[in-house]
Amino acid sequence: MTSNTMVVDAFQSPPSVFHRRHHLPTTMVTNKKPILAPIVPHMSSSTSEASKTTTTTTAREINLYNSLSRSKDPFVPINPAKISMYTCGPTVYDYAHVGNFRAFLTYDVLKRVLTYFGYDVDHICNLTDVDDKIIKRCNEEGVSLMELTTKYTELFMNDLEALNIVKAREYPRATDHIPEMVQLIQDLEEKGLAYRSDEGSWYFRIDAKEGYGEQLVNLDFKGMKDGASNAGQVRASAAAGAADGSGASTDADEYDVEKIGARDFALWKAPKMEFDREDAIWDTDIGKGRPGWHLECSAMAKKYLGETIDLHCGGIDLKFPHHENEIAQSEGASGKKFCTCWLHNGFVNIGSKDEKMSKSKGNFLTLRTACPKNDDVRAYRYLVVSSQYRNPLSFTTAAMGAAKGALKRMDRCWALILETNLDDVNDADDDDDDNEMAHAVHKQLMNFETAIADDLSMPRAAASLFAVVKLAEGEFKRVTKAQKDDDDDAPPLDTVGIAAVKHALQKMDQVFGLFYQVPKPAKLAADADGDSHDDDDDEDQSVPEKVMELVKSRMDAKDSKDWDLADTLRSQITDLGFAVKDVKGGDPIVTRLDH
Repeated sequence: MTSNTMVVDAFQSPPSVFHRRHHLPTTMVTNKKPILAPIVPHMSSSTSEASKTTTTTTAREINLYNSLSRSKDPFVPINPAKISMYTCGPTVYDYAHVGNFRAFLTYDVLKRVLTYFGYDVDHICNLTDVDDKIIKRCNEEGVSLMELTTKYTELFMNDLEALNIVKAREYPRATDHIPEMVQLIQDLEEKGLAYRSDEGSWYFRIDAKEGYGEQLVNLDFKGMKDGASNAGQVRASAAAGAADGSGASTDADEYDVEKIGARDFALWKAPKMEFDREDAIWDTDIGKGRPGWHLECSAMAKKYLGETIDLHCGGIDLKFPHHENEIAQSEGASGKKFCTCWLHNGFVNIGSKDEKMSKSKGNFLTLRTACPKNDDVRAYRYLVVSSQYRNPLSFTTAAMGAAKGALKRMDRCWALILETNLDDVNDADDDDDDNEMAHAVHKQLMNFETAIADDLSMPRAAASLFAVVKLAEGEFKRVTKAQKDDDDDAPPLDTVGIAAVKHALQKMDQVFGLFYQVPKPAKLAADADGDSHDDDDDEDQSVPEKVMELVKSRMDAKDSKDWDLADTLRSQITDLGFAVKDVKGGDPIVTRLDH
């Protein structure tokens, strides 16, 4: 398993001190690290420790749009002490694309919001590591099932790290849970909901399950004829009859065999010797074969979270058939409600026609292709997490440019805050109540909390974040202008207000997850050669000579009271990825802003 430790520090490199008296580009490592407070530290089995250490906010009512009720409802957990959350993971036969990562970022925002409000979230995300596409790719590349799926699982985990996504407790692989799937089929057979075909495959009997096609979608099966040749009508009906008008996905596995009803779906697939391979076939009590796509999630959700869970999330295209089939399987076997709240995110669209991004259309972009630089990765995170998750999202150059501009503005504001000496300001300063700026910041923080509790209204949350940023920008500009005008009567920098801004940004970033250092991708196990590359990391510990020269020039400009030049030089330093903090009576501290 990949480590669940999350990369969350905004500025992790040790600061360097510029020695003014020598006017030389030398640096000194100090013990003081001006970093953003950890957001979700050491995520292990759940988020309980994070909720205890990062926020004192008590659990509050959260409203979520529930696909089951087709309405925005108060979220009522089965057990308030621990929320169970299952999310559909990738099929690991290729790189996940940026459209896929919208779903994973949506799960991340949901989990962060719940944690922010004091809930303990137990999250499971499956990995589909056997299906038709995987077998086809293995045959094309001449590699084993384990070799192919391990490679793309590791790449997926690297991308999660790059996007600062809080890890799930477990990422169970389908192939590790064959016994649980076999038992589920046997349970369904006992209740008359599963049958074996002549060639050895197992199917779910749709006609025997009351309410099928009426849970997450409204399907009209009238006029459909039995027989495998008409199976495509089900998909067409789903695409036209989904409650929200969105299209439905097709089955991950296309499997033409005889079955009793056109709508019956595969639970277990007997091997086709001209296609299947030995490492994708299991000899079990119900016969040889491999599991169907839908069965995997029902079996793993039950094993790790129980028969009834709080939350199940996925892309809107998974409503039918995947999630509808999960409900039929799970509730058919247990006789209990499978999930109380279903959350579905919208598509990511691309191109002039604003088409859904998908591998089948060949219009997809991997995270590495779409976001070649660390700033691009952070910008994509911001683009997604600041959007309304249920609406379509257009991935365009303009949208990414706007996201990068927003991040640059936040980074500059944060750099100015780090340059400000707030050591004498208490976290709960007595002057907060009488401080106009602190009061305005508190109001925006309350607006932020109201927004995220209202069906993850992240556009409103982002508006509150930038309202706080604007307050800080205004105060810094006021002080800079007073310095330029030699206005000795102007009030000093409002450190109480700036401290309130810092606190608010740290709180908001518990949900946004934007202030972090994008890690280098971990080396794949298959590529490991035993060589050590630790020396590469040492390069990030030093401050380049060019930056130190700019720091010296800025100090000279300040000595000459050339405030315009000093501001210009500080902006150049920030653009190069560093912040400079002035120390009264001492040398300035230069800090790396690694993104």
